[in-house]
Amino acid sequence: MPTKSASVINTLRWMSLCGCALVCSSLSTVFAAVPAPLSEERLTVAKLPAPTPHWVWIFDDALNNEIDMRMFLYDGDSGRRLGQIDLGYWAMTAISPDGKTTAAATTYWSRGNKGTRTDVVEFTDNTTLETKREVLLPPKRIQGLPTFFSLAFSGDGRLLYVPYLTPAASFGVIDVQKNAIVGEIDTAGCVLAIPGGPNRVSSLCENARVLTVTLDSSGKEVSRANSEPFFDIEKDPVFVQGIPSNNLVWFLSFDGLVYEGDFTGAKANIKAPWSLTQGSEKGVWRPAGVQIGAINAKLSRLYVAMHKDGQDGHKDGGTEIWVFDTKNHARVGRWPMAAAHLKPVVSIQISQDEKPLLFGATTDGEVAVFDGLNGKLIRTEKQLGQTPWMMFNP
Repeated sequence: MPTKSASVINTLRWMSLCGCALVCSSLSTVFAAVPAPLSEERLTVAKLPAPTPHWVWIFDDALNNEIDMRMFLYDGDSGRRLGQIDLGYWAMTAISPDGKTTAAATTYWSRGNKGTRTDVVEFTDNTTLETKREVLLPPKRIQGLPTFFSLAFSGDGRLLYVPYLTPAASFGVIDVQKNAIVGEIDTAGCVLAIPGGPNRVSSLCENARVLTVTLDSSGKEVSRANSEPFFDIEKDPVFVQGIPSNNLVWFLSFDGLVYEGDFTGAKANIKAPWSLTQGSEKGVWRPAGVQIGAINAKLSRLYVAMHKDGQDGHKDGGTEIWVFDTKNHARVGRWPMAAAHLKPVVSIQISQDEKPLLFGATTDGEVAVFDGLNGKLIRTEKQLGQTPWMMFNP
């Protein structure tokens, strides 16, 4: 007859065997339920569909973290964000005349915001949003809020102009096909690069003149000429944020004068100005913002962000958008932002079709989409970047 201790030992052995059986049974159930391995995943690059007139590139200055600026591609019809290009630190961008390429002049540091500095122009394919190539730059490009002329393609897309400021002013010339810098043009006292056809570049000067440089086929200077002063630099300066439209560029003054310039000739031709304001509006209403105006050439319409905060409030944004006929200079629309429950707009852009959409970025970072014919608000995007202060048509 087994002893009491032997009985306890046998019982423990039995429990151990049962536990093992249960564990083995559970494990077999678990392993039996494991699905077959997933097939290998292969990464691909999608292509964007054909662009529509209601696409817009929205440049985000990202003022909360300037080393991470971006451009978003946005569809005004669907309200969808279609893609994004990362831009680095205080980038300047330009879209090629055929719309196929975005160039970005930008800066990187080896340790994020310090370390070895690298300045570069990156060329991105606007079909896949892949960066295809780059050109190294000297560390002296313009850095600031973007304009259409802080980086610019020639009219035929063959050359790219990169303004420099150290504070000495000049611009580099990049041959896009050769993917190389082919020259530097001194523009002492004059800044930015305003393209005029395939072989001319103009710059705004501190004496209120326009310097125009004519280049040869290799991007070297052939001649230069200065215009007469076209605005009062002390009493009523112009915004450098000119508005390109076909072969013309429109400049607005702080007090609301409109200067229409043709920069395709060997010397800039700028017409006598006309005023955005009449009667009691003069000296009260003025343009304001970062991208202060936009033109739809097909409809001959000029859209301007306007405010009443005085001449020193020229960066505060517009509480209204005014619409003008560029042929007879008459105001044909006046759209208060308060009526749409929006903050002042600091940047506006208009599509180039006959049923246009107007895009407006507000002081709190919203992007509003309006009917460009009647000003009706269509939708508002509340989180389309931090500071979306520049917009480009594709």
